[in-house]
Amino acid sequence: MSNPQAIVDLTHEVKRLAFGKIGDINDINRETTFLALNALIEAARAGDAGKGFAVVANQVKHVSTRISDITTGLNKELAGSLSKLTELGDSMIERMRSQDGQRYTDLALNMIDIVDRNLYERSCDVRWWATDSAVVGCLVNGTAAAAEHACSRLKVILDSYTVYRDLWVVDADGVVVANGRHTTYAVRGQNVAGAEWYKSAMKTASGSHYVASDVQTFALLRNAQVATYSTAIREGGAVNGRVLGALVIFFDWAPQAEAVVKGVRLSEQEWGRSRCMIVDSSFRVIAASDGAGILSDRFPLLTGGQSSGFYHGVDGAMVAFAATPGYETYQGLGWYGVISQKPA
Repeated sequence: MSNPQAIVDLTHEVKRLAFGKIGDINDINRETTFLALNALIEAARAGDAGKGFAVVANQVKHVSTRISDITTGLNKELAGSLSKLTELGDSMIERMRSQDGQRYTDLALNMIDIVDRNLYERSCDVRWWATDSAVVGCLVNGTAAAAEHACSRLKVILDSYTVYRDLWVVDADGVVVANGRHTTYAVRGQNVAGAEWYKSAMKTASGSHYVASDVQTFALLRNAQVATYSTAIREGGAVNGRVLGALVIFFDWAPQAEAVVKGVRLSEQEWGRSRCMIVDSSFRVIAASDGAGILSDRFPLLTGGQSSGFYHGVDGAMVAFAATPGYETYQGLGWYGVISQKPA
């Protein structure tokens, strides 16, 4: 059964044709009965000369009555059978849609769950790297040598953690004093005091807290798409130490997100009519399997106040979605996994 919907549609068409043809037969039969009655009337007027014609007219009337009985029975029996068949077909399609919708909803949840688990690790990274002695010492000593040592240490981290674009140490005045890829991104000396992720990091209550920011392109990183995580660097690396500056880490969003949205387990036939996406809390597309509209388009998601589910749009497309469930201490940013699929 390669296309159940086509079979159900054909059943509806057979029902329509059958009832239409039975209606046509009934119309013709009524005309025949009317003609037979007229013939009987004319035969009666003709007296003896019309007796033979009256016999024929009566026979036509008898045949017409039999046809009427047959079509009435056929209409009754066929109506019941075809109605039940179409109801069963519609019910089957509805069950299949429900099963498919739930499967796609689960796949959407899997997408956002993978993202959450990945970003949870980023929230852990930024907090413990902020306690690194080279990072703290860079701000305490304020010397060129300390800054170079911090750059070297950040480079070692980046060589091991390839999911990052760069790591920055920013002082209390908002000036970048060290970064891991300083030969690629010449940002040392840049003032980022106005950046929300910096201002929020400097206000964190303790070393246990961090700031997660939505995906954006960043000019200082050659317009790379990054998810930014930041926290305060504290004196002595202590949880409640005096704030010295901020550590900012830039997660290399585009390649990681692409792997997630293109890694959804769909068949080749399903991929031909599906689009898998991650959208943020304002439904801005931040990742898409077709690469279209990233960071510029908004998907018209209709959640109905639900955290997950599926629905069919006016164009017949099925949309399945699931909101970020968060993971461990990472609460998520209100993002959604979304799968939009055109009808077969």
